[in-house]
Amino acid sequence: MSKTKEKLTNAQRFVNAYNSIDQTLRARHNIRRSLSFSDMIRRTVAVDYIVRKYEDVLIDYGRLRNAIIHKSNDKFLIAEPHEEVVAEFEKIAYLISAPLKVWDTVCTKDVVTVDCKMNLCEVIKLIYKSTYSNLPIYKNGGVIGVANGQKILDYIGKKLSEGAEISSLIENTTIENVINEDTSGHVNFVVKDIDLTVEEALNLFYQNRKLLMIMLTKSGSLDEAPIGILTPTDIMDLNKTLD
Repeated sequence: MSKTKEKLTNAQRFVNAYNSIDQTLRARHNIRRSLSFSDMIRRTVAVDYIVRKYEDVLIDYGRLRNAIIHKSNDKFLIAEPHEEVVAEFEKIAYLISAPLKVWDTVCTKDVVTVDCKMNLCEVIKLIYKSTYSNLPIYKNGGVIGVANGQKILDYIGKKLSEGAEISSLIENTTIENVINEDTSGHVNFVVKDIDLTVEEALNLFYQNRKLLMIMLTKSGSLDEAPIGILTPTDIMDLNKTLD
């Protein structure tokens, strides 16, 4: 009869979670061993959404780890953290070491696209029927921008204020004309492959507040057909998957 695997104590589980986080972050962000755990957390806040979300908890638990270990040896544990504390630390360790993929969570997979030669009337109808306010625009098989409902409305408003006639405007203006006249300088979209993680997606939206869309293709190429889409409206759901 085989031996039953010995059940880990709360302290052992806590230290294992700490080690997992420490090793993963140092390897992922190329951080030297001499930098303390707390300083490592503070350094990675700007580039790692999970760390930013749990920054204070991670620093507090890093200090707790130092308090329960005697002589920097994992075998000499002198205190037992509460089960709730251990469970939370293990959850954070899992999110950092085995990040969730957007493709398996909240990614919108029924993708609706717009041809660059469609006029504004056609695009507005498509936005209304699809209920999506951001649609990728394609030209010669590649994505060139995003048909955004608010941007289209702003464009129409600008032209009407300049004396344009509404019917002629929406029938004779292509969506390509609209994005070509956009001089705001912001990035409309980012193309990524299906291995994009929830944490990476949230970082992209965090780093560029004007980002309208993250588009997924199989290998992350502009020339591939989109198989999934994320927009700023998905940020709340992305956060929920981390909780």
